[in-house]
Amino acid sequence: MGAGKKAKNIAKTTKGKAKETTGKATGNESLEMKGRAEQVAGDAKQTAQKAKDTLKH
Repeated sequence: MGAGKKAKNIAKTTKGKAKETTGKATGNESLEMKGRAEQVAGDAKQTAQKAKDTLKH
């Protein structure tokens, strides 16, 4: 996996965790849900990229 793509995916997941935590702390369910969605998207992209790398080798 390219280092740049991996960093973007990890950053997206981390950003999602931060949003979810902030949403929980403030009682903002919308922010919490957006954070969860962002985490899922980051994890999915990372998994897809790993699958691509596996098929290349």
